[in-house]
Amino acid sequence: MSTETLHWAPSSCTLPTVERPLREQEFERLFASSLRGVTRTSATSADFALAPGRAAIARDLAARETSCCSFFTFDIRDGDTGVVMAVSLPPAHAAVLEALVGSALRARDSGVSGA
Repeated sequence: MSTETLHWAPSSCTLPTVERPLREQEFERLFASSLRGVTRTSATSADFALAPGRAAIARDLAARETSCCSFFTFDIRDGDTGVVMAVSLPPAHAAVLEALVGSALRARDSGVSGA
């Protein structure tokens, strides 16, 4: 786990403040262990390419995230070559996506999965 605090959760998130770093760390572990790449499809959407076999973990994390940050939209597609986690947000939250993409790339590049 990186020692850097991520802090991409917006203030409108209903997850208790003390739990936000833990959720961010769950995303960091997923990205560190399986992120293959990120493609920005627009200012408010991105596709996170994950290793095969990570769909269940991505779906669980996405479901829990949308329960507290309803502005997120996740579409998890499991294919032959891997999993794509498509993430989109409304324009008012474009900065959240930018921070999530940056966090994902740092986690992948660190190679630390926390497992």
